[in-house]
Amino acid sequence: MGNLGPERVEAAIRHGGDLGLARASYPLAPQPWIDLSTGINPHSYPHSPLPASAFSRLPEPDALERLKAVAATTFSAPSVKHLAAAPGTQMLMPLLAEIAVQRGAKNAAVLTPAYAEHARTARMAGLAVTEVAHLSDLADFDYAVVINPNNPDGRVVERDNLLALADHMHRKGGLLVVDEAFIETGYAASVSEATAIEGLVVLRSFGKFYGMAGLRLGFAIAHPDIANGLEQRLGPWAVSGPALHVATEALADWNWREAMRLRLREEAARLDGLLGNAGFTVGGGTSLFRLVRDERAAALFDHLAKRGILVRIFDERPYDVRFGLPETEGEWTRLKVALSEF
Repeated sequence: MGNLGPERVEAAIRHGGDLGLARASYPLAPQPWIDLSTGINPHSYPHSPLPASAFSRLPEPDALERLKAVAATTFSAPSVKHLAAAPGTQMLMPLLAEIAVQRGAKNAAVLTPAYAEHARTARMAGLAVTEVAHLSDLADFDYAVVINPNNPDGRVVERDNLLALADHMHRKGGLLVVDEAFIETGYAASVSEATAIEGLVVLRSFGKFYGMAGLRLGFAIAHPDIANGLEQRLGPWAVSGPALHVATEALADWNWREAMRLRLREEAARLDGLLGNAGFTVGGGTSLFRLVRDERAAALFDHLAKRGILVRIFDERPYDVRFGLPETEGEWTRLKVALSEF
């Protein structure tokens, strides 16, 4: 058995995707590895060729403003002034927690299970962090985080409930962050158009749905005072030239977006079928990933890793296994065979 079990994974492959560690831990696994551990669209956006200037020149301010204008329309933001662009939403999390502390926040809560970085970055900012299981519990805190739809289980919080919480946070001087990283691939309703409320911030990811996580691009949609505060902290040229070129094109491409949403739903249903035929029950997810809860999670992880297939398991939830989507027919076949042999 390899040494990439639950404890090892959380320490070394904190967010999945570390194929280097996987290869070192399972040196006899067949190549190439299939990485199903990240929940990123395997079908990336077919952007036009990048101009040489995207690499040779510093990004032009006008290019950033064009991207923000397109993003504001795509995300239904109240205006361009409500938008801040960053090299990934990961970069925005500690800055938002810092802003919350500056506004007087002392404590924070994250609706769990959740992406661990929200709690970690809040602690880094000096907030006392609590993980809560019910949305109503968030009302008692100064800084609250909800992932909608949720990672890893796809849980959806109703829009009206989020707006009521945002209004409550606004009236008490707090801040609600709604992370909509997987909004294109779940069944949640966005609250981005309501960010005129000063107590509400929405995070939107580019790389997950558009299959270009390495581009590093994310957005915060917030009251202009908060959006401006984020941009001041990020400084000039926060978004790269290649990201500006690709994302401006991609976010305006509604035909690709709608066709891809349909394709991902079909492929998620196909994955559900494979897992069901292998005797597993799908416990949730979005069309980019499916969650299985099973007491054999560690053994399943090891079985698949020995066959060159990396999935995501969680130290804090040892019965959870998350599967992303295969990219090619060859990968689908390898996964089907591996599951049938378990």
